[in-house]
Amino acid sequence: MVHITLPDGSQRDYDSSVTVADVAASIGAGLAKAALAGKVDGKVVDTSFVIDKDSSLAIITAKDAEGLEVIRHSTAHLLAYAVKELFPTAQVTIGPVIENGFFYDFAFERPFTLEDLAVIEKRMAALAAKDEPVLRRVLPRDEAVAYFKGLGEHYKAEIIASIPANEDVSLYREGAFEDLCRGPHVPSTGKLRHFKLMKVAGAYWRGDHKNEMLQRIYGTAWATKDELQQHLTMLEEAEKRDHRKLGRELDLFHVDDHAPGMVFWHPKGWAIWQAVEQYMRQVYRDNGYQEVKGPQLLDKGLWEKTGHWDKYRDNMFTTESEKRDYALKPMNCPGHILIFKQGLKSYRDLPLRYGEFGQCHRNEATGGLHGIMRVRGFTQDDGHIFCTEDQILSECVAYTTLLQKVYLDFGFKNIIYKIATRPEQRIGSDEIWDKAEHALIESLRASGCEFELSPGEGAFYGPKVEYTLKDAIGRHWQCGTIQVDFSMPERLDADYVGEDSARHRPVMLHRAIVGSLERFIGILIEETAGALPTWLAPVQVKVLNITDAQAEYARDVVKTLQNQGFRVEADLRNEKITYKIREHSMQKVPYLIVIGDKEMASGAVAVRARGGQDLGVMSVAEFVQKMTADVAHKSII
Repeated sequence: MVHITLPDGSQRDYDSSVTVADVAASIGAGLAKAALAGKVDGKVVDTSFVIDKDSSLAIITAKDAEGLEVIRHSTAHLLAYAVKELFPTAQVTIGPVIENGFFYDFAFERPFTLEDLAVIEKRMAALAAKDEPVLRRVLPRDEAVAYFKGLGEHYKAEIIASIPANEDVSLYREGAFEDLCRGPHVPSTGKLRHFKLMKVAGAYWRGDHKNEMLQRIYGTAWATKDELQQHLTMLEEAEKRDHRKLGRELDLFHVDDHAPGMVFWHPKGWAIWQAVEQYMRQVYRDNGYQEVKGPQLLDKGLWEKTGHWDKYRDNMFTTESEKRDYALKPMNCPGHILIFKQGLKSYRDLPLRYGEFGQCHRNEATGGLHGIMRVRGFTQDDGHIFCTEDQILSECVAYTTLLQKVYLDFGFKNIIYKIATRPEQRIGSDEIWDKAEHALIESLRASGCEFELSPGEGAFYGPKVEYTLKDAIGRHWQCGTIQVDFSMPERLDADYVGEDSARHRPVMLHRAIVGSLERFIGILIEETAGALPTWLAPVQVKVLNITDAQAEYARDVVKTLQNQGFRVEADLRNEKITYKIREHSMQKVPYLIVIGDKEMASGAVAVRARGGQDLGVMSVAEFVQKMTADVAHKSII
């Protein structure tokens, strides 16, 4: 007798072993048809999985997150199946699930084209329509190696050969195609109906640039036609908002092969940067932070003491001078501890909050660079709080409140909270990690925030809260973080004098709100589609004259507005006013002031807001008042 416990707590008894599919069928024909997989005692398995002992079981359908992952994984196999039918000499390698989709890497004698993708997608649809069963079998490792070598699939054979010799491997077959995979997979190809191939790109075998270049086909797959269409619509909108495209069109910045992963800021882009930095600098001042500045190069020995050299060496740029090894800092924390250690600190000095707009460098792989979102040189709004254990909770609560206000000022209302807990490779005792994780959990509870756990995703020196923004088209951007660190002050011998006159180790809280300023500005550009709110816009007002007769008055208006602290420019070219309005509207300037003879005679200005809204004629003083309120309230027009 096998007892099956279902998610609602009910039980079903079977005289002998049963498959997941059998259980689904015994519950109802509808569930049997919808079943994609099962979760037996917490593990996701195929519907063909045999349950031979008392177990808990959840039937997974397309409505479940696990079901969507099974669909995407199976669609990657369907892609490989179609490619092998159309291009028999292509060799298959790997095809994992990624966010919103999947990819599969192939070795083939010529590049795949967009036309090829259309043909492959059509064949995938035809294969799915056959509704062929997806069947699993298990082979000893060496037998599987020989099998794939016999098929001419040398990459697949190499993957299997790297598996320990005493292990069996599972293979999945659909029609004429069989692939190595742990699974699980959908029961038949007919479950795969809503997919699209997106693009093809290069990828090195096993991610190593020393190996041969493969071709990576990306695709997306969804449970329903509507979900697929919504995703494709979002991608179209994202393409319009691409910060790289807008950066060129709005003349904000560029990246250059002379400095891969570094940003060349143009005047208008640097104006945005300055607006963000000066805002954050005011946040520092208003919330008890003392701004500091550390050096770019630090001795290798310091990085060895902190543990970064062992854990992070491959991502660090290094140099040598006078037989000493140095590294460009990838983060600011060790420098802040060295500042903390200068002079005797008392418990009365705590919490001590340092903030720095610290320039950092990380040796990111070239293939991972992406505009100003992922770079090698970046600046963080980096802060570190040195406090006692008793102060951790209140500092974390205060930080979350501050972060929420900052994000709201930038227009972000939706924040997702995650706590990343201890990774397998870490420093510090379990007792210390217990304290740190407990403090972060309690701080979010005290802040009234719903959160989820990300097991094993913490930094090597401490757990962290990750604050993720949800933007206007539903994408997620992880920006802010706060990390509790008991270890680094210990490693660098930082201490303070307690109320008992003894020496104690401070707790170090690592925190950043916007994170990389480069990346955050990229997010802002995409969130607003380049139409930044007035307080952030690089040019807030453009003054346009209709004829040369108003040029001098236009210059006076510009000067008046500039004296009020606004970013204002004049366009006095001998062009039609409609042409100038259209041009600066395309540049997404928040306000256009049009000056003709009537405005000049009355000492007034005609104002147009972004989007073509005619605000009418007003005095310069009235416009100054409107601008002042707009900037102060961080209004989005």
